[in-house]
Amino acid sequence: MSLNTRKSQGGAVLLVSLVMLLVLTVLAVSSMRGVTLESRITANRAQDMKTQNIADAALREAEFRFYGPGNLADKLEANAANCETSNTIKLNGINKPCLLEVEPDRRLAFVDQPQLISADDLSITSKVWMPYRGTDPAAETEADASYNSILADETGNAALNAEYGGRGEGNGTYFYLNNGKTGDALYLQSTHANIYLGLNN
Repeated sequence: MSLNTRKSQGGAVLLVSLVMLLVLTVLAVSSMRGVTLESRITANRAQDMKTQNIADAALREAEFRFYGPGNLADKLEANAANCETSNTIKLNGINKPCLLEVEPDRRLAFVDQPQLISADDLSITSKVWMPYRGTDPAAETEADASYNSILADETGNAALNAEYGGRGEGNGTYFYLNNGKTGDALYLQSTHANIYLGLNN
């Protein structure tokens, strides 16, 4: 009797095994889709963070170039030579910023949409974006990071520089708008103020 029972169950076991194998395969494929999606999300997030960090580093270099007492005239007036790649950063703090002179009627557009600014919008012809290289000018970043700065207009802020003739001597508080970017994907802005004692001090 046991031989007959074995013959009748042989096909049923095979069919059940195949159905179980099919169910396990479908479950494995669906979980792999989830894993693939999670890895793509993680990679995109890592790329976004890297882009943010590089643009932020470019922005910090734009700010760092205003620190220190040296080259005060370059910190108050635009100079096209300061936006060239030969203007490397110096760790001693005597740096020259890439300061742009934007046409007065284009300043608002420069603040609102820095990605649309071109050399035609500048009073003094120069590069619009200074390439970011960090403290080591020989090393290059993987991303296309750049920065620039403008001297913010002081119209209506005469109380900050109340001394007559102080602005002509470079004496007073000056406000700057800095832009940093990574390629055409991300643009960052910051503002800062510097207090200068004048060109003769």
